[in-house]
Amino acid sequence: MSDDTILLGAVAYDPKVVTIWEGIRDHFRAEGVKMDFALFSNYERQVETLLRGHIDLAWNTPLAHVRVQKRTEGRSISLGMRDTDRDFKAKVVVRKDAGIRALKDLEGKVLAVGSRDSTQARILPLHFLAKEGVDVAKAKLLAFDTDLGKHGDTGTSELDVLKALHDGRAQAGTVGDLIWTLEQAAGRVDPNKVEVLYTTPGFDHCMFDAHPAADRGKCAAFQKALFAMKWEVPEHRKLLELEGLKEWMQPREEGYASLRAALTEQAYW
Repeated sequence: MSDDTILLGAVAYDPKVVTIWEGIRDHFRAEGVKMDFALFSNYERQVETLLRGHIDLAWNTPLAHVRVQKRTEGRSISLGMRDTDRDFKAKVVVRKDAGIRALKDLEGKVLAVGSRDSTQARILPLHFLAKEGVDVAKAKLLAFDTDLGKHGDTGTSELDVLKALHDGRAQAGTVGDLIWTLEQAAGRVDPNKVEVLYTTPGFDHCMFDAHPAADRGKCAAFQKALFAMKWEVPEHRKLLELEGLKEWMQPREEGYASLRAALTEQAYW
């Protein structure tokens, strides 16, 4: 591989990941940018590989993104995010027969939560509940640590949460807005049994990160080709739909403040 090829890391959380990145690689080449990708089984390995400089960029979850920033003392380079990565939210869903009418009612109840490395299904919902005055230690957590290392990308732990709610093992649960919406649309949420009690404040999700010593020319070329993808172009739209967005956006950092606070409070850095 020539030195002017951009090597990007991505986690293989689903078979469609190969299709997505092969398509994006073809788009980059059509834009005159040499790009290739390396797939990882988990974000911890991807982060370490990026920090060692063995890949130029990484497509990171919010947890991986803030860890890269912390490990590089804020010197890593943020390059872009999806429109759907901005103002992401999570839900606290409750059984209608559980007698939960206010957030404080969660104390003493069984609260199903997603994987411990899932920003949207565990880390931030618990953080926001604590900020709302809920003593989370008084809730009985039913944790589903499914697909650890993928930071909630598969959504499996959130499906486990919803299943536990429907079959009565839990009286409340935390899931990301996306899974909640998708499961409702698929008809797998029984509105006679469960309802939303609380929606969290917005927070930001995935980000392209570059090593602090990454070639600035490569970073600029990457951004130029990335932002050239347009929803109006049918070939681009297929890839954008697979990756769950309509437009690539410039990076911003303010949407990660709550996650940084949560990781400090929960001693989970």
